[in-house]
Amino acid sequence: MKSKYLYTKTTVSLIRYHFVFCPRYRRKIFLIDGVEERFKQLTLEICEKNGFEILAMECHIDHVHLFIACGPTWSPSDIMKTVKGASSLILRKEFPALSAMPSLWTRSFFVSTAGDVSAPTIQRYVETQKTRP
Repeated sequence: MKSKYLYTKTTVSLIRYHFVFCPRYRRKIFLIDGVEERFKQLTLEICEKNGFEILAMECHIDHVHLFIACGPTWSPSDIMKTVKGASSLILRKEFPALSAMPSLWTRSFFVSTAGDVSAPTIQRYVETQKTRP
């Protein structure tokens, strides 16, 4: 991890998303030789190009876990559209076994936020603002 906070001209943010997504019909695409390595390489390039920092990434035989940090201008659905769209196009061109699929990824995904402070801590902080000196 490079730095804890992302600084721009107008914002300071700490936004981290944990995504889990699957190939269409939960196909075991990562058992195909070279697909996992190429997917990881493509995802790294896509994330660097768009300013996302990959904190962790791992592929299982039929799904992907991606933990990234990004700026506040990116919504989770836009991130998934970017990663899935670009990776699908290239993987389907490079691997004949994937080109027969009507689409590589499902439209659905799981997303969860992660930060350094728990929800009860934030709630307590907000509730006690008027009592602070």
